[in-house]
Amino acid sequence: MKTWLGSLKIYGDRRILAILLMGVASGLPLALTGATLSIWLKSSGITLTAIGLFAQAGLAYNLKFLWAPAMDRLELPFLTRRFGRRRGWALLIQICLATSLLFLGASDPTENLLRTAICAVVVAFFSASQDVVIDAYRVELLDKNEQGAGAAATQMGYRIGMLISGAGALYLASALGWYAAYAVMALLIVASMGVVLMTREPRRVPEPPGPWLEGAVIAPFADFARRRHWLAILIFVVLYKFGDALAGVMSGPFYVDLGFKLTEIASVTKIFGVVASMLGVFLGGVAVYRWGLMRALFLCGAFQMVSNLMYVAQLWAGHDVAMLAGTIAIENVTGGMASGAFVAYLSSLCNPAFTATQYALLSALAATARTMLASTGGYFADRLGWAAFFFLATAACVPGLALLAWLMRSADPQQPCPVPVEP
Repeated sequence: MKTWLGSLKIYGDRRILAILLMGVASGLPLALTGATLSIWLKSSGITLTAIGLFAQAGLAYNLKFLWAPAMDRLELPFLTRRFGRRRGWALLIQICLATSLLFLGASDPTENLLRTAICAVVVAFFSASQDVVIDAYRVELLDKNEQGAGAAATQMGYRIGMLISGAGALYLASALGWYAAYAVMALLIVASMGVVLMTREPRRVPEPPGPWLEGAVIAPFADFARRRHWLAILIFVVLYKFGDALAGVMSGPFYVDLGFKLTEIASVTKIFGVVASMLGVFLGGVAVYRWGLMRALFLCGAFQMVSNLMYVAQLWAGHDVAMLAGTIAIENVTGGMASGAFVAYLSSLCNPAFTATQYALLSALAATARTMLASTGGYFADRLGWAAFFFLATAACVPGLALLAWLMRSADPQQPCPVPVEP
């Protein structure tokens, strides 16, 4: 049996370090078209209505599975031959991403808001495309029992990247201006190309025979549909993080309602909370390595469900910063553990022949829990009150866990297992 200490050795693998750094590059652009951009627009005098519409720039993250097949099958002139399929696509996309960040930073929303919006959409497109390649790269680079550690590494890197482009970009903008802030972020993307160049190309699985359209677009979805209980798996992917997302989407208004100052919320939930979530994904990766994927997925999900009750305890405590720190610590650590195990599970579902397409589809489905489904949180909080709402959010975790338990009881919940497609 693996010990917890022995399980930690996986994080000393240089491939895990490379995945961590790639995760930083993956998380870096998100705030630059989201929270950081919103602050820039607000400080430039743009209306709240217009700022709200900029959220649509992130639609690329939900639609990335549409162009992921091209990254699975298309070869790039010179780049594929010189660097390989995954590294070639990664280098091309990162060049385009860094360039588009420079254009976004050079735009002036007060003079031409449309140009800023177009630049934001382009940045989001290349950012989502970079996610597709990096996710596929990670899945193909690691063995099955290493996917938990890989998931934890990429999640930790993602959070570091968001901190850099969030707090870091704001510090730079206050000292040097917005263009300099975005230019530094673009340079960091360029620097991340060095990580790609220093990491080996994963072994390529032979492509399925037949016409390109069939092999690139139809085959990945047909392959997944051949799995036992494939529809139940897709429903589970949507539901697993639903309760956590439902509570999380209303946590900010909840803290304000309890009388916490913005500085208190920022210090505890943003800085301390990010550290806690990074610890959580780290522990989630260790749990997968020690307990096995499915057991870790269930136990981490159960911890995540129970942690929602901390919001009820916070309601009873009221405006208590120490209690808020405890609430954030427990909620973010358990949420991070579940996220680490969940990403490992999504990775395990991908056939190496269609990694980019299948992972892009699964991650897009998982995103519906925090977007479309969790958007109902305000409605229920208004009508139920805080205590009943957070009990509801806790109960919303049950369907996903129940479905997971059913999948675990089946003979093999992941049949047919992802296997290379014979030429």
